[in-house]
Amino acid sequence: MEGDSELQDLYRDVLLDYFRSGAHKGKLDPADIVSEGVNPLCGDSLLFTATLKDGRISDVKFSGHGCVISQSSAAMMAESLVGKTAAEAEKLTTIFKAAMTGKAPFAQLPEELEELKALEGVSKYPVRIKCALLSWNTLLEGLKTLAQGKKESAQYQETE
Repeated sequence: MEGDSELQDLYRDVLLDYFRSGAHKGKLDPADIVSEGVNPLCGDSLLFTATLKDGRISDVKFSGHGCVISQSSAAMMAESLVGKTAAEAEKLTTIFKAAMTGKAPFAQLPEELEELKALEGVSKYPVRIKCALLSWNTLLEGLKTLAQGKKESAQYQETE
């Protein structure tokens, strides 16, 4: 259908815009949350850093390399986290992961995750789902380390 093609073009443009954007790229030092993630199957890697102020994420940066899917997802995630508590960030992650793995419809994503609907087509390709979820799983590891009161960098590695 022509409408489907136009929607796919729009989503491709959204992904490319986030991939090319410099917003939230870099590294925060010092940072309250530091987490590194890697997907050895495709070579994507990510360093996630965030600062907290008054119990809320005040700034987020990420660096690394990877495909358009992994880097766009990381940029969208970073954008959605500013102003959230750790618990809210974890809840958003759970919601997005459920949509990507087919356990919940993308139509039910909350407003702050609206842009992530551009990744809906990726959910048809299990290997690519890992690309879209790398930043989110890396975030979860960082949140676990924060909750445990540890000051070290968290590590996340995708598995088969």
